[in-house]
Amino acid sequence: MQKIPTLFARDFDARPAHVIPQPTPGCDWVFAGEGRATRKYDGTCVMLDASGAWWARREVKPGRTPPPGFVAVSTDDTTGKSVGWEPIAQSSFAKFHDEALRTSAPGDHVPGTFELIGPKINGNPERVDSHRLVEHAAAADIGMPEELSYESIRERALALAAEGYEGIVWHHPDGRMAKIKGKDFPQS
Repeated sequence: MQKIPTLFARDFDARPAHVIPQPTPGCDWVFAGEGRATRKYDGTCVMLDASGAWWARREVKPGRTPPPGFVAVSTDDTTGKSVGWEPIAQSSFAKFHDEALRTSAPGDHVPGTFELIGPKINGNPERVDSHRLVEHAAAADIGMPEELSYESIRERALALAAEGYEGIVWHHPDGRMAKIKGKDFPQS
């Protein structure tokens, strides 16, 4: 899984860094109304591969040694961080992932990516009572304004954040994605 680009360019000189009203190159398809907007869950990304092995998303900072079995997918040119997968068994989320699997019905999970959410994940912003896996491909569509602009997307992302959503992920039919979080915008 490639890191999903943020819909708007980020001003890294601002403290804290935030997005500005300039689309990120390659995300123009969102403004053309292509693809669908879905809920962005706030947890940690895991993947079930075609062979039935589970992996946890992992970032490795520049100069750090990757964990054993790490499979790098990409490196961010700005931060130098490598993004990839590590075997779930060695992840700090392994026991929560096991709990989520124990409470799932057999056959619930097909190869793909999932968000692991629950009481011990990121402070439980999703406010759930047990650990569970949410399939990214099955994320609920959310309503978006007809006119997509910086201001309309900002308003929608902040309204969703007030409801407990982390943000929005757009899915293009060809597999491209873009995201925005409520906390990406400057605080007034």
